[in-house]
Amino acid sequence: MTIAQKIFADIETGSWIRKMFEAGARLKAEYGPENVFDFSLGNPNLEPPQAFKKALEKAVQDPACGLHGYMPNAGYPHVREQIAQTLARIQKKKITREDIVMTCGAAGGLNIVFKSLLNPEEEVLVTSPYFVEYKAYADNHGGRLKTVPARDDFSLDLDAMAKAIGPKTKIVLINSPNNPTGAVYSRVQLEGLGRMLEEKSKIFGQTIYLVSDEPYTRIVFDHVEVPPIFDFYDQSLVVTSHSKDLSLAGERIGYVTVNPRACYRQEIVNALTLANRTLGFVNAPAMIQRVLPDLQGVSVDVAIYERKRDMICEGMKKAGYTFHKPMGSFYLFVKSPIENDVDFVQILQQERILAVPGKGFGGPGYFRLAFCVDDHCITASMDGFERAIQSIKQL
Repeated sequence: MTIAQKIFADIETGSWIRKMFEAGARLKAEYGPENVFDFSLGNPNLEPPQAFKKALEKAVQDPACGLHGYMPNAGYPHVREQIAQTLARIQKKKITREDIVMTCGAAGGLNIVFKSLLNPEEEVLVTSPYFVEYKAYADNHGGRLKTVPARDDFSLDLDAMAKAIGPKTKIVLINSPNNPTGAVYSRVQLEGLGRMLEEKSKIFGQTIYLVSDEPYTRIVFDHVEVPPIFDFYDQSLVVTSHSKDLSLAGERIGYVTVNPRACYRQEIVNALTLANRTLGFVNAPAMIQRVLPDLQGVSVDVAIYERKRDMICEGMKKAGYTFHKPMGSFYLFVKSPIENDVDFVQILQQERILAVPGKGFGGPGYFRLAFCVDDHCITASMDGFERAIQSIKQL
């Protein structure tokens, strides 16, 4: 075999998101893109805000020398300074630029966090359903992903999490708003999680870190609060990106923030900065870093996503599907009308509808719809969704 056996096995199992994306390409070639309803990939369909384009033009026209040269691996100091000022207001903590490392998106951020914190065979505990690539990220750095089911409403099951934490647990990873469920963890849940992690750290005589993956923090609906996690646990880190809130998914720009009250804050920041270099990211993209100071507090129009959320929820409810209305993100996690979610997703494909089976997120019996699509995709697909569920009822 030419390639490594491990990566060969990973290719064989593959990401269900990508599998459905590839199936969509085949269907679109056969029937035309306008006749295929693709809810598979969480690729924002909103354009970046106008402020981004102005900031980009400003960065391009900057006459200063050396703008495309090497920089500190943690990122431009003035960019981190501006972000720190914003985060200090959000997290209600004295955050400085020394607490921040700029990264190649949230994926790059999580990888440098895991590289910095994990010893071989140590565990990353995550609630399922979860973003499918977490397992690969932990495995990249010798760690193991350990899962514990969420409650029926997709909130944290703190009792189950407490039982799952053991001597090898190094990181508890949360994602709120959640992909794929759209759940947002409440202040009460996070307070309980913080207390539990303090107790468990004492019991096992080691620090258990809380890592919060937050690319959807600004995409919330119905005035739901996303509580700042630094309030609840000192040994914590936040990983985020602007892929969703600024529709800059292809630019791969994000950052990691270390809680300034963390016991080993400076050691962690040093490790993150080195990991940025040794993993090959080296630093976040220079040009896009330079636009961020002008975009603090800016986001896409979330009301558009909220309207799409309401539109797809109304249609799916009318068609007879069961789900929890998402509080954030742009995903709807729907109960499959048959036990085998993969089989039902294949039935949807016959209607030229592309969804991702919940199995791919550690949530079998469901399927995920990404509603960051144009309105026509939502409205024109509803007859197909209704035919699919009716075909099951007639069996």
